[in-house]
Amino acid sequence: MALTHHHSRLSVARIGVVVCEHCDAAYQRRRLLRGEIAYCERCGGEIYRRRKLDVDAMLALTVTALLVLIVANVYPIVTMQIQGTVRDATLLDAVLVTYDTGVALVALLAALTVFLFPLIQLLMLLHVLIAVRMSEPVALFVPVMHTLRAMQPWSMVEVFMLGVLVSVVKLTSLAAIKPGVGMWGFALLTVLLTVLNNFDLDQLWDWGVGDNENEFEEDST
Repeated sequence: MALTHHHSRLSVARIGVVVCEHCDAAYQRRRLLRGEIAYCERCGGEIYRRRKLDVDAMLALTVTALLVLIVANVYPIVTMQIQGTVRDATLLDAVLVTYDTGVALVALLAALTVFLFPLIQLLMLLHVLIAVRMSEPVALFVPVMHTLRAMQPWSMVEVFMLGVLVSVVKLTSLAAIKPGVGMWGFALLTVLLTVLNNFDLDQLWDWGVGDNENEFEEDST
């Protein structure tokens, strides 16, 4: 397996088998140093990489994302002023209005993909990362990891943000629209979730089973 970028020294410890997604070639998974990438010798495709984020950085991002998620849902997304009447709109307001218009399925999907799924995803990440940080066994580790992988595509905060921006542009001709704290919260949440969703769950798996214990010590030297 070809390895490149930033470092040439590798730990020779084997930590399982990894399969190339492009040609199905199987390799013994080896520990990478921070910033290194493993390429397939058969097709040249990227197999996996060692991300620059460590456990502490991931934990900090996850806690921040949870706090931002709460702020984004509690505070108004926009404040509208129509003919002297001022009204704040939160995510819950948007879901209820959508439900009242007769499209309950759309309202349910919005509530799930914008609030519930991101919340569950972040809580699961927090559960794993805290246990890893404390060097404790991760309870229900395997089902949690499988659930995390399955839920990643269903966290659609960025789609919601795009829809809000389109709606705000259309409403500017009818009312005075002022972005609220909730909108800025969702914008920041979109960035945080993008970073977290781009993290290699295989590396989190390695952390959870304790295979990278020596790797952390190596990075700190």
